[in-house]
Amino acid sequence: MITARNPPHHATAADLAALPDDARAEIIDGDIVEKAAPGPDHGTAQLGLGAQLFQPFQRRAGNGGPGGWWLMTEVEVEYSEHQVYRHDLVGWRRERIPERPRERPVHARPDWVCEVLSASNATNDTVKKLRTLHRHGVPHCWLVDPERGTLSVLRWTAEGYLTALTAEQSEVVRAEPFDAIELRLPVVFGLD
Repeated sequence: MITARNPPHHATAADLAALPDDARAEIIDGDIVEKAAPGPDHGTAQLGLGAQLFQPFQRRAGNGGPGGWWLMTEVEVEYSEHQVYRHDLVGWRRERIPERPRERPVHARPDWVCEVLSASNATNDTVKKLRTLHRHGVPHCWLVDPERGTLSVLRWTAEGYLTALTAEQSEVVRAEPFDAIELRLPVVFGLD
């Protein structure tokens, strides 16, 4: 006897949209994955980094800073039907995307993403997502690790991401693509 099997369901952006508004989830390899609830160190790192970047870069160039970016937090970005990520921080260059992305999910490929690592989801951020980001040509990816107190800046190359900078929590650095300013890592990691 032959029995028909339903093919496994691979989640899409429509499945995310059907979740309650307060759900913190994303789709990785067709599976809905709940994002870890941010702890104090995660929240401090996300806010500390965002605060340093937003003022000088979230504007048109020449208005009191380098400008030139659309920066956002916790926005869903669809890379393919079964890859919809909710990055901790994400940005698009205005020269490439002149209007602020407004759709949900955003379909335009970002120019920079940042993931603040949580122990429960670190493998998703450092393996599965990086593979997708590389395949879609995301030029820069930052990985902030509050547990270890490190920032890793990755730059896209055809062979894979190149580590352009690794820094620890006590340092002040210039990190591409935002190297027009000094980034105070003690602020990111809640030490200052």
